[in-house]
Amino acid sequence: MMNILFENEACLVINKRCGEGGQQPQGPLRPVHRLDTPASGCLLLAKTREAAAFLSAAFASLEKEVEKRYWAIVEKPRHEMPPPGEWQEAAHWIQFSPRLNKSFAHIEERGNAKKALLRWRHAGSGDRYLFLELELITGRHHQIRAQLAALGFPIKGDLKYGACRSERGGGIRLHARSLKFPSPLNHEFILVEAPPPLPDPLWETFIEAVGLVR
Repeated sequence: MMNILFENEACLVINKRCGEGGQQPQGPLRPVHRLDTPASGCLLLAKTREAAAFLSAAFASLEKEVEKRYWAIVEKPRHEMPPPGEWQEAAHWIQFSPRLNKSFAHIEERGNAKKALLRWRHAGSGDRYLFLELELITGRHHQIRAQLAALGFPIKGDLKYGACRSERGGGIRLHARSLKFPSPLNHEFILVEAPPPLPDPLWETFIEAVGLVR
């Protein structure tokens, strides 16, 4: 059963659970963007072909008509982190391997790699993990996972991108926290927020930390 966060005549946003497919059609509904299967959070689905075309164009727009924010619980890096609250920007060149179903983030341009931009900030920390807020500027395959791994802090549970161990319940600690997009009906902007999987001590600590840095 879908956990619906928002719905109108043209589209709806669900709070996808870890392990659910994020790219396949769900009956007459079609995903407008990618959300990796092991991740959770906001997933936008179009109800009609016209809505799908409009929203797909909005996601591809150079005017940044869509805003995508994520939360991630990552392993603590060996290098020093900036203090909580300061936004940073990461730029890489992403190269995707279909054979491995994995993306690789490079500092310099190479081959058929595509430029990837990500804004992030340190929101707080637990005993063994850091809490990051993220804004996805471009939309490359596994972009957040590959870029965070390249920065030295893989997402908790993400073995494919360097995490030390898997999650007990599967999935990874990457959550599509919010989505802002224009409505196909009247072009007015809609903002939807998805609560992380709760009850969960780590996500509850994350929420407290984010509240302190705002």
